[in-house]
Amino acid sequence: MGFVIEQLTPATFVDHEDDLIDILVDCVHDGASVGFLAPLGRDEARADWHGVRAALADGSRILLVARPAGQGAVGTVQLDLAMRANGLHRAEVMRLLVHTKARRRGLGRRLMQEIEACARARRRTTLILDTRDGDASEILYRSLGWILTGVVPKFAKSSNGALDGSAFYYKLLS
Repeated sequence: MGFVIEQLTPATFVDHEDDLIDILVDCVHDGASVGFLAPLGRDEARADWHGVRAALADGSRILLVARPAGQGAVGTVQLDLAMRANGLHRAEVMRLLVHTKARRRGLGRRLMQEIEACARARRRTTLILDTRDGDASEILYRSLGWILTGVVPKFAKSSNGALDGSAFYYKLLS
């Protein structure tokens, strides 16, 4: 099944809000380390997505969603654009999330390739991201040419109470 990837605006965000909430809640409940602890309620997820919508409106964030044609979103990724004068060449890739029902189909790879294309189009040539040390996502990032900068131990708390390391990566785009 093919997927459509689209960039949301503050206006089109509304059409996908419930799907985005579903994706975030599903991923956090599956153990994703994206700033929340399970159980994550829909109201808390909604409030967070409203912050993303505000960042879309002020031009500091890009939000992509992936969905099967004619269906709701099942994946998403964000690009946070540095807005200070000395950082207009860089951005941070944030929250690559794929709903558990849509995994193992190459969707994470496609979303990463598209968000890198968005960065290039905006002349953002230095990208960074972080992920929990040891997560499967590290295999994806390395296969796409991302370079591990280092690991900060005990960086983020997991739902089980453990303090996990966070692996920091960068990629220089041409």
